[in-house]
Amino acid sequence: MRLLPAPAGSGIVFRRTDLDNFEIPATGRNVAKVSYATSLMRQGVLISTTEHLLSALIGMGVDNVIVELDNLELPILDGSALPYVQAFLSAGIRTQRRRRETVRVLRPVEVREGDKFIGVYPGTGYSIRYAIDFPSPIGHQSASVDLAAETYGTEIAPARTFGYKGDEKRLRDMGLIRGASAENAIILGAKGPENGPLRFPDEYVRHKVLDLIGDLALAGRRIEGHVVAQRAGHAMHTALVSRLLKDRSAWELAHVPMAEPVKEKEAQSALTGDSLSTAALMSA
Repeated sequence: MRLLPAPAGSGIVFRRTDLDNFEIPATGRNVAKVSYATSLMRQGVLISTTEHLLSALIGMGVDNVIVELDNLELPILDGSALPYVQAFLSAGIRTQRRRRETVRVLRPVEVREGDKFIGVYPGTGYSIRYAIDFPSPIGHQSASVDLAAETYGTEIAPARTFGYKGDEKRLRDMGLIRGASAENAIILGAKGPENGPLRFPDEYVRHKVLDLIGDLALAGRRIEGHVVAQRAGHAMHTALVSRLLKDRSAWELAHVPMAEPVKEKEAQSALTGDSLSTAALMSA
C-alpha cells in the first residue's frame, strides 16, 4: 500500500493498482458491506477494512490523499491507527491553500435498533460521546472526545481492535478475522486480555471511537457537529452516514474561514513528500 499527496478538493480516494488503477472514492454511496469491518465497492471492485486508515486521516486533519493498494484489503498493522499516525508525522502534512469544507449538521439525525443508538446533532467543532456494554471482562465503558483538541494521535489512535477468544472458531468458520492474531488485536479470555497489558484502562471504548471516526469519514468530509453512540457498531455508523447524506435539510457544506497567514486547522491538508509506503508504516 502507498499513500500519495493529492490536490486540494480531491478528498480521500482508493486506487486499485492491480486493476488498471481503478478508483473508489471514500464516500457513503460506495459502502458495500459492513460486519466486523467496513468495505467499499464500486462497479464490482471491492476494498475492505478501510476504517482504521480513514480514522487516522480524519483524526490528523488530512483531507486529500490517494491510497494505492494492489489487493482488496488494507493492512491491519497492529490493530490500531497508531502506525498510520506515526508515518503521517514522519512524512509530513502540508497545508493547502484552499478553505476546508465540512458537513455542518443543521438538525438531529438518529438511527435506533433496539437498545442500540447513534445520532448526530448540531454543534461547534467535532465531538463524540460513545458508550459500550460488552460481556465480561469488558462490561460498561464510555468516552468523550473533542477532535478540535488535537489529541487524536495520543488518546485515540493507539487503541487496538479486540475480540473474544471464545468467538474465534465461529468467526473463522464464517470467513472472518482470517488475519487476526495476538500481534494485531487484544484477545480476551474469561479473566481478561491474554496478550496484555492494555494501552489504556478503557482501550475498548477508545477503539470504538476510532472506528466511528473512520466510518463517519464516509460522509466525504469532516463532520461539524456532536455525535452520540450507545452500543453501536460499523453497520449503525454507516447507516447514520447514509441517513444524514440523504436528508439535505439536515446538513450543509460549510467553509471554515481562512485568514492570512493560513492556519493548519482552517485549511485543507494533504500528505507531503512523494509518497508514503506500507514499509514506512510498518517501521514507524
